[in-house]
Amino acid sequence: MIHIVGAGLAGLSAAVSLAEGGKRVVLHEAAAQAGGRCRSLLDSRLKCRIDNGNHLLMTGNRHTLAYLDAIGASDQVSGPVPAAYPFVDVGDARQWTVRPGRGRIPWWILDPRRRVPQTAPASYLSALAVITAGESRTVEECVGRSGRLVTCFWEPMTVAILNTPLAEASAGLLRQALKRTLMKGESCCRPLVAGQSLSATFVDPALGYLARKGVDVRLSSRLCGLQTAAGRVERLDFASNSITLVQGDSVILALPPLIAGDLVAGLEVPRKHQGIVNVHFRLPGPAVLPGGQSFVGVIGGMVQWIFVRDQVLSVTVSAANDMIRQPLDDIATTAWRDVAAVLDADPHSLPPWRVIKERRATISQDPDTIAMRPGTRTAFNNMYLAGDWTDTGLPATIEGAVLSGKRAARACEQT
Repeated sequence: MIHIVGAGLAGLSAAVSLAEGGKRVVLHEAAAQAGGRCRSLLDSRLKCRIDNGNHLLMTGNRHTLAYLDAIGASDQVSGPVPAAYPFVDVGDARQWTVRPGRGRIPWWILDPRRRVPQTAPASYLSALAVITAGESRTVEECVGRSGRLVTCFWEPMTVAILNTPLAEASAGLLRQALKRTLMKGESCCRPLVAGQSLSATFVDPALGYLARKGVDVRLSSRLCGLQTAAGRVERLDFASNSITLVQGDSVILALPPLIAGDLVAGLEVPRKHQGIVNVHFRLPGPAVLPGGQSFVGVIGGMVQWIFVRDQVLSVTVSAANDMIRQPLDDIATTAWRDVAAVLDADPHSLPPWRVIKERRATISQDPDTIAMRPGTRTAFNNMYLAGDWTDTGLPATIEGAVLSGKRAARACEQT
């Protein structure tokens, strides 16, 4: 029997991978619903279903797409073809769309209609510094801290991918993301967003798949401690019961790093985090964003990205440790001011809103913190780790979470 503790995307990915191979699996989750930081909820103020946050996939995220295919949810994500990333500057109302080219050689930067306005092709050579950066360098050390390309290209991309300020973000980790997407050409960097909701895309189909495979999913099942002896885990102590492991049983801990570190003696985990703030507005009718897509990047304001689904408009601010300390009303008012500038709406007519703060959305993805990421295997021969905070070689994103679950499943199968 394989016990997976934690039903976020890492735990779900591990469960799906093991169920595909016919393994006997029990999935435990402390909360009353699965999904972790990728979930949906019915909001009483907005009187509709909203996501706890916004996630933008790319077609180069092959592990995530394989996961969606396995659970029968490939049709739940969509985006523009060819790849297009619309932006608007709330300072001067300028609008543009970044359109990567098809090949690996970035000829598209020679076309002013495809690149950031008022940038020269030669300025994009700063990408070479990122591609060749050592593990200790930050993105800011590679591309600088000012200039239009930094403000309109490097900063929004880095913060979106790494959820870490430019001055702290690991250039080496950003390189790993770019190698699988932008550096492979247009077919690998098409943006994809969930059509209905995060739960309807990533969670509910997975639970349905696991049910069909006979996986026992136990919600509201909190792991309080574990007992070890002779180099293996012998017992799992949950709030309501204990489970003794017999020979051949394994455990995958797919928990947040601080919880895993507190549960497992001697396990060193990253402890520095970055927050994300999302604000959801219920509009009187559907909104049309610049570029005509379901999302737009924002430059020059507090808001970084805007997403629209039906009558719900959602904004995201990453690397938001300072903002998280602000009052909810102040966050909503400032966010709406940016949204109003993008939509040419009344900045004083604030619609119904809901602010969601994820205080520990991801680990801080700076060189020192990512050097502390543990691998899949632990000091115990029947326990493995999964989570976007583990050392997958990828940023702490959905893709990293899904890959970590697959690796933990593979390690279990090889034992």
